[in-house]
Amino acid sequence: QEQLVESGGGLVQPGESLRLSCTASGFNLDYYAISWFRQVPGKEREGVSCIGGSRDNTFYKESVKGRFTISRDYGTNTVKLQMNSLQPEDPAIYYCATDRNAGAPYCAIVPEYMKLWGQGTPVNVSS
Repeated sequence: QEQLVESGGGLVQPGESLRLSCTASGFNLDYYAISWFRQVPGKEREGVSCIGGSRDNTFYKESVKGRFTISRDYGTNTVKLQMNSLQPEDPAIYYCATDRNAGAPYCAIVPEYMKLWGQGTPVNVSS
């Protein structure tokens, strides 16, 4: 069974960091674009960042540029999202997803394009 599992969420203070992981089972994540989304209850799910499937091109939502870094951990079937300088506007449930388009060099943070989702991991920022 193909699935994505997120981990690494938690509660931190403003300015601190968290590193989220998205680990795949049942397929090789190395060939697929992976996107991170976040959702606050009552609001639409929004794209945060993504990494392409063949050239590791990356894209970031404007508000997280310079603070978040997405990377692929080859050999562990994992994509990570390093989140530094977390701010009060960052708390949400964070999800990873893939469009299952093997080898596509580019990625997108459009929820409607995604074919497989993880269950989410919560991120909270509070002083």
